[in-house]
Amino acid sequence: MTGAAEKISVVIPAYNAAEELACCLESVFATTPMSTEVLIIDDASPDPATQRVLDDWREKAPAGWTFTRHEQNLGFVATANRGMRATHGDVVLLNSDTLVTPRWLEGLQRCLASGSEIATATPWTNNGEIASIPLFCESNPVPPDVDAVAAAIAQAGSRGYPELPTAVGFCMAVSRRAIERVGVFNAEQFGKGYGEENDFSLRAAAAGMRNVLCDDVYVAHLGGRSFGPAGLKPDESSMQRLLALHPGYLQLVQSFIETDPLFARRTLVLEALERAGVSMG
Repeated sequence: MTGAAEKISVVIPAYNAAEELACCLESVFATTPMSTEVLIIDDASPDPATQRVLDDWREKAPAGWTFTRHEQNLGFVATANRGMRATHGDVVLLNSDTLVTPRWLEGLQRCLASGSEIATATPWTNNGEIASIPLFCESNPVPPDVDAVAAAIAQAGSRGYPELPTAVGFCMAVSRRAIERVGVFNAEQFGKGYGEENDFSLRAAAAGMRNVLCDDVYVAHLGGRSFGPAGLKPDESSMQRLLALHPGYLQLVQSFIETDPLFARRTLVLEALERAGVSMG
């Protein structure tokens, strides 16, 4: 593991998906500064294999790692909120089906620290809707060498932190300023999950803050491997709950997709990947 970094905590909500969780924790261990507070919250996973993974990591994890288990399943929103309330600085909500890369956490913290108005930062990924690369708004495969992709992206011109209409929840860095200003996720409205990060982002924007792309960081995302099997997926009811609070949400996102303000930056990144001879899968 690497050396010290500025104060930021990582919260990993977990539910089943033992193999993906093991890979995620290994990537966090390999790339995250030793002093980092990492909070793993198991949302009452019934899979014994998940418990074996967590038991194994309890034995070998650094002192800053904390393992907590819910007695009953509460869902992603309540689990994420517990993590945000248990930490004191900036926080990254990291899905357990992700693979992080060297200097990912330093990059996200640098992004949050670059302006007092920044509420959330989302990195590039293969499977993250508006943050997806190489194909925009598509589920791309996980690259064969995620570290090589991250290294090329980090060298792809000057970072600009372009604005997003909403954070994407697979890896969502949240500033403590934003939590203090608008609160945590709306568990009453969004139940066990889906739509909560969009609502948070829009509340932050309404409070004068910004949601941005951390355009020099890459985190791979398998997608739907952890809380997805619990029945948590986007559906008409989750969208209606979101629209009841933010009627203009669909128009905002559709306008972003149509105008594609990330096109120029994404092109620079793809050119850097091609120069480096890095495959995207």
